[in-house]
Amino acid sequence: MTPPVLDRTVDDSDDSAKRRQIIEGARSVFMAVGYDAASMGEIAKVAGVSKGTLYVYFKDKDELFEAIVAKECQFHAEEAFDFDPANPDIAGTLTRMGVIFVKVMCTPERLSTLRTVLAIADRKPEVGRIFYETGPARGIAKLVRYFEVHIKAGRLEIEDCEVAAAQFMESCLATTLKPVLFNFAAMPTQKRIEHVVGIAVTAFMAAYANRGAGTSVCAPQRP
Repeated sequence: MTPPVLDRTVDDSDDSAKRRQIIEGARSVFMAVGYDAASMGEIAKVAGVSKGTLYVYFKDKDELFEAIVAKECQFHAEEAFDFDPANPDIAGTLTRMGVIFVKVMCTPERLSTLRTVLAIADRKPEVGRIFYETGPARGIAKLVRYFEVHIKAGRLEIEDCEVAAAQFMESCLATTLKPVLFNFAAMPTQKRIEHVVGIAVTAFMAAYANRGAGTSVCAPQRP
């Protein structure tokens, strides 16, 4: 059905209460029935707005879902990768970051979004691009900047920071994300997350720490 032609001249910044209201309602619908079964009518109903108001803020379901993905990924990336780039305690910083990262990735809301993106990325590649750019790519970039600071300080020796960052993030997710993503297992416990992240940090430090600078390669302390 062709949406009505409306004046879309509104304040659609992230500070818009109405926009946030619509996004929260839409997220509930997408999580409950999936992308394909979700309708703009049902989204308007759950969000507590008229369809006319919904179309003022979002021209179609694609644009609305893209906004949800971008906002959610940005929030989670900022939460997981919120650390001081100058902190010389590399093992401790990576441990804290890794634990938060795994918890964020394994939350039901994040898993629901990830499953939906994977299901539609073939026919809606823009959604996949937004998910990656605002999520994994942002996290990798933050780690790269952190590594570069400590390479310059002589604490790390890394040939390719982007690969090292991506490898570390994947190592943290080993045996933690995929079992939950595919409903094979429940969310890992705090103890399990700390165990897996601890191994990832130890492996990273063994591979990249500049031993000549006295950087510790021992198993990191739990957060």
